[in-house]
Parts: sequence; structure tokens; C-alpha cells
Amino acid sequence: MGSSQAPTGATPGRLAGGTPRAALADLLSGNRRFVSGQPIHGHDVTAAAATASGDQQPYAVVLGCIDSRVPLEAIFDQTFGAICVIRTGGHVLDRAVRGSIEYVVGQLGVPLVMVLGHERCGAVGATVDALRAGERPGGSLAHLVDEIAPAVLEVGLDDPAVLALAVRRHVRRTVDALRVDDLLAGPIGAGRVAVVGGLYDLATGEVALIDPA
Repeated sequence: MGSSQAPTGATPGRLAGGTPRAALADLLSGNRRFVSGQPIHGHDVTAAAATASGDQQPYAVVLGCIDSRVPLEAIFDQTFGAICVIRTGGHVLDRAVRGSIEYVVGQLGVPLVMVLGHERCGAVGATVDALRAGERPGGSLAHLVDEIAPAVLEVGLDDPAVLALAVRRHVRRTVDALRVDDLLAGPIGAGRVAVVGGLYDLATGEVALIDPA
């Protein structure tokens, strides 16, 4: 899937200045437009046609949850071609997710990776319930529970705020895992790429950084 370098001739993150700091600033300013009810980007066919004519040059990749209340392009007020989006239950990492992130960083020169959790996450809630019941679910759902369980256990099942705290802890653990990824650690160490965590508020639409880097 390619090296950890941007492809020759590419302009990494052209929509946001090519640096992790500029990319993060653009994402968060888009979220402020969204929250204020003043978005500037619409999802219409003319925007799609305009971006289809050239190579894609996104400036960020956002890994989020599958929750239908958290449409990532909308909450960051981004148009076609601006961000790459990956969604799994509870933003759980697997080899396909890691490989996808490695690809957009290495081949497309994306300078920012954001892991976005959200309040009242169903996947984290299901993990809390499974651990309390002592019953591991069947099928591939068990993989989600296994991956989220360490965050829940670090918080403690007896904590009255276990769901809210585990959501945040799981975001931090996912960020930490990506920061030591074999193909991401080099660009991160060189300052070309940043991996950050965020939390989406379902009630207000606002994204807040978790342990901002």
C-alpha cells in the first residue's frame, strides 16, 4: 500500500496548508460553522463533479463510530475531496482500518489523523453490559467488545460514570495505538503527521479535543 512518504509531485493537505496544525484548525473551524448553523459546504452533484476531475488530495482522515447521528463530513462541514472517512463500531481498529490510514498518510500525504468518539456510544455501552454480565457476545461482535474492554476495565465497572469515562479512555487508547503504528511512527516523529483524539457531543454538535496535541 506504499511508503510513509507523500507521493512525488503531490501537495500534501493542500486544502489546509499541508501541516498537522493547519489541518486540525480547518477541521475545528468547520465544526464551529456546523454548530453555529452556518455551514459553507453542501453535498451536491456539482461539488462531486468538480472533485472527480482531478486526483484526490484530502488533508485529514477521520476515524469515527458507525453511529448514524454522527455523519463525519457534515459535522466538520467538509465538501467532497476534503477528508477521508473510516467508520467502525466504537472506532475499533483492525488491520483494514490500519492499512487504510497508512495508505492515506503514505500515498496521499495526509498530515492529520483524528480519532473521534462520541457521547453515549452504543458500542462502549454494549461492552460495559457484556463485562457486567460476564457473557462474551457471539460472532464478530465479540471482537468489538474485546477491543473496547480494556478501556472499560481501566475506568472500572463500579464507577458510576463508567460509560462516559470509558468513551474518553477508548479514544485515548486508539490514538496511542496509531501513534506507535509501524508506518505512522516515522512521519509522526518527523512532525509531518499528527494523530489526535476528539469527542462529539450529540446534543450540541460540538467536537472537543481530548488531550490536544
